[in-house]
Amino acid sequence: MDGARRVLTDGAVAFTDSILAVGPSAEVLTAYPDADVVDCSGRAVLPGFVNTHTHLFQTLLKGLGDDRVLSDWFLTMTGPSAVELTPEDCYAGALHGCAEALTTGTTTLVDFMYVHPRPGLGDAVATAMSEVGIRGVMARGYMTAGADVGAPPELIQPLDVALADAERLIGEWNVPGSRVAVGLAPCMSWTVDEATLRETRALADRTGALVTMHLAESPFDVAESVRRFGVRDIPFAADTGLLGPDLLAVHCVQVDGQDLELIQKSDTKVSHNPCSNLYLGSGFAPVPAMHRRGITVGLASDGPASSSNHSMLQAMKFAALLHKGVHRDPEIMTAEKALEMSTIDGARALGLEASIGSLEAGKRADLAVLDMSNLCLTPVHAAVSSLVYSQRGDEVDRVYVDGRLVVDGGALTTVDQEEVRSHSSAAAAGLAARAGTDRLADRDWRSLVGA
Repeated sequence: MDGARRVLTDGAVAFTDSILAVGPSAEVLTAYPDADVVDCSGRAVLPGFVNTHTHLFQTLLKGLGDDRVLSDWFLTMTGPSAVELTPEDCYAGALHGCAEALTTGTTTLVDFMYVHPRPGLGDAVATAMSEVGIRGVMARGYMTAGADVGAPPELIQPLDVALADAERLIGEWNVPGSRVAVGLAPCMSWTVDEATLRETRALADRTGALVTMHLAESPFDVAESVRRFGVRDIPFAADTGLLGPDLLAVHCVQVDGQDLELIQKSDTKVSHNPCSNLYLGSGFAPVPAMHRRGITVGLASDGPASSSNHSMLQAMKFAALLHKGVHRDPEIMTAEKALEMSTIDGARALGLEASIGSLEAGKRADLAVLDMSNLCLTPVHAAVSSLVYSQRGDEVDRVYVDGRLVVDGGALTTVDQEEVRSHSSAAAAGLAARAGTDRLADRDWRSLVGA
């Protein structure tokens, strides 16, 4: 993923906590004769994936929100579940979600943590991210409006309370050398007001924190913005000063030409979430049109309540195939572009392209090693094509973050996977029982909904 997009068929990477050299094996081995050597024959070594948007707490909600549009999905399942979240739930869900991400090759993720019914939830997520060894941003989210359209009152916070907590977290985590940082995440147009976005912009300018927001995800989002503010949500964000190079706009499915113009001119970045958009029936983002305009688009899994897992391998394949089918053009999205969106473009979307996203000397040693020998992948003619289209999702053998081996032989080295899974399963069951959403799991067989 360097500027020349080199694919080395007999290559090596030398690294400590940062990358020292990348090149032909003989050349790198000669330069570093005393290095410990890991034989990666038959494997692909590539930059760790960058997941530009997920919701780690939703790890506890898998399978409860099937076959619903976004507004119904949120108001009947996700919202009621969020009201009952405890710090222990958030820690268990985040630890499981980060473990899942690492074992599928993701080394950096953005957690859009938008629900805070009680104190300490953001702290629990950031702590879990730090302990498991992933690089990431815990974007401290907030809702300051929306009760009139069904947003649970327990999730709506006074703006000054939300921003004070966000600034506290930024002060604690956004320090030199930290793998985990804190960002700002006003939730969506129907759960905020004008002051929320203006004050968010002011705090971001003062602290340098990343800002991210759901924008133009569904027709409901756009219609509510027009009803509340008289304009679509992206022009509303522009009017409040929120758009800019440090804003990661999530989804951008229901965008028009004016929206794209505003995104392009402001150098706002976009997070593409194909699996979630399809799951909720929201539509598809016009990513090829964004690429033609030079807009930076990173790829994302979205939360497992609407994408079923945190796998960027899954997201890559969907991203590569979706646009071919929608446009009836097999050339409109390539495997190479899908891989770029998962690595260097994702890094650029987070403003981290100088330190992650490619295998280049001087960057952080965030690497994924994938076993390319299984029946689905082989025979391998073109490594990138096999990686994007043929993988079955369990190819990740080793993962390094800051040069630290965090996944070895497909298993985590930093936490006990079975303990993580046991704790998250117990937390998920308890949460569903308290929220009353366990009824959604015990449902009749549905071959055709509404038939």
